[in-house]
Amino acid sequence: MTTPLDRRAVLGGARRIVVKIGSGVLASHARGINTRRIGLLARECAALAAAGYQLAIVSSGAIASGLAPLGLRERPKSIPLKQAAAAVGQSRLMWAYERAFGRHGRHVAQILLTADDLANRTRFLNARHTLLTLLDLGVIPIINENDTVAVDEIKFGDNDTLAGLVIGLIDARVLAILSDVDGLYTRDPRLHSDATRLTEVARVTPEIERAAGGSSAAEGTGGMASKVGAAKRVAAYGASTLILDGRRSGVLTRALGGEPVGTMFFPRPERLNSRQHWIAHAVRVSGTLWLDAGAVHAVVHGKKSLLPSGITKVSGEFHAGDAVACVDPHGHTVARGLVNYGSAEVARIQGVKTSEIAKRLGYKYYDEVIHRDNLVDLSDRSDHD
Repeated sequence: MTTPLDRRAVLGGARRIVVKIGSGVLASHARGINTRRIGLLARECAALAAAGYQLAIVSSGAIASGLAPLGLRERPKSIPLKQAAAAVGQSRLMWAYERAFGRHGRHVAQILLTADDLANRTRFLNARHTLLTLLDLGVIPIINENDTVAVDEIKFGDNDTLAGLVIGLIDARVLAILSDVDGLYTRDPRLHSDATRLTEVARVTPEIERAAGGSSAAEGTGGMASKVGAAKRVAAYGASTLILDGRRSGVLTRALGGEPVGTMFFPRPERLNSRQHWIAHAVRVSGTLWLDAGAVHAVVHGKKSLLPSGITKVSGEFHAGDAVACVDPHGHTVARGLVNYGSAEVARIQGVKTSEIAKRLGYKYYDEVIHRDNLVDLSDRSDHD
């Protein structure tokens, strides 16, 4: 009988994986990109591909790769300099991957994304179709945020977040985060000698999030907190996450084989489908609907559509088709969905019966403010703003 923490059983059927390679694995201030390590990773990934795996790589390192050609000794702090370094470094990074995989008869493809690309459903589907076609052709996509055009309003935040979104984009079953640490510890092992590594995490609890702490990565933007956050979102999709020391030769193969290396975060038993994952994680929230207790019960437990009668307050400005957060009377997020009416319209019909919508607005497009098919229950997934 399979137990919830049986690594081999959970990973055994996974054939499509996302490998996130962090700056701490690839880069150093002194040498830019570590081409030898890229070569080792390419050899391992090519062997996995030959064994039947489909792999998409989310790679950091573009900015670090552009430092030396621009005469920069450390990672720049200004956005224009970061974008300039990324523009110079991205081609150098891709050339390193092209050469490394070419030695094993594998082609790679460059995919640059922004958060807006995945928030827009049409562009999301276009990216999905392109990536799935590349995977079917045996090509290994190398994905990165388009740092040259991305600013704070359209940034993923870090490549851990991007990698977690790619899981839903291509329906992958495993996210492998290759970092310069060998997993999640009970405390920061650099500061506490009694810290112990957690080999398995069945569920991301507040205690686990506290153990992750904040960002301390010198080469990039993502620390352990961002990795655990990505693992939590990936688990909601029904996929697993592995945090591994990417500097160790063969660690990915060993982990996929079920060896207790690194830290494995197990999937939730009830998974979101690709569209639900897109609504829950990729789309930017434009406003908030406050629900009464009856509406919360209907949405969370009854799996019903959200009707105007259960809405007590509207916050923010949004249009029909935008994503909104649904919160309970205490302000806790219980759901996220795509609205059928704009904020001004919802404000006029909040608290009224469906039969009165036309009287209030002079028209009625839908009975529901959010249809059940466009509503994602987040009541037990509290990692949302």
